[in-house]
Amino acid sequence: MSEASSRPGSHPAAGTVATRLVWVLALLVADLASKSAVFAWIGGLRERGELTLHECGLLSHPRYPLAGDWFSFMLTLNPGAAFGQLGEYPYLLIGGRVVAVLFLLWLLVRTPSQRPITVTALVLVLSGALGNLYDNLFLDDPHDGHPFGKVRDFIDVYFAAFDWHFPTFNVADSCITVGAVLLLYTSLFGKESSS
Repeated sequence: MSEASSRPGSHPAAGTVATRLVWVLALLVADLASKSAVFAWIGGLRERGELTLHECGLLSHPRYPLAGDWFSFMLTLNPGAAFGQLGEYPYLLIGGRVVAVLFLLWLLVRTPSQRPITVTALVLVLSGALGNLYDNLFLDDPHDGHPFGKVRDFIDVYFAAFDWHFPTFNVADSCITVGAVLLLYTSLFGKESSS
């Protein structure tokens, strides 16, 4: 590592940035591969009528239980952001995601190595944002006048005591959530160090 890249507050070396981008790519691949695999598998089960139909409020969703009734796979296509928000404003939603990805990439390239929690958080949020943006831009699924594809969600958590399903999510959403929590942690509790 060069002397300039080892000083606190300096930009990371090119090799360090490349490693960060490899992690982003690995998490992106994990998200896209899990979406494709689960949608193919559960879609086949649904076509053969091998899924449990679960009543959830006003809706009935085919579910594949993995751990009791509380954790299942359930296929959902989300036209919006978290909890389906902004689905009625597709250009604002996708434009916002593109801007967020570019900003996160800029931050990831510039964040000093002496901030490992922040770097980890940025890797997680960027990979999650890219995973969901991929579904919007590259899935050929225009619907109801919506010009972009829907995001594939499949992880279903059910709270039987309240007869309530947490909104279905995916690996990208998990990365974004964990990354956001880490960013909040560093902003609330201050300094971090790689030593």
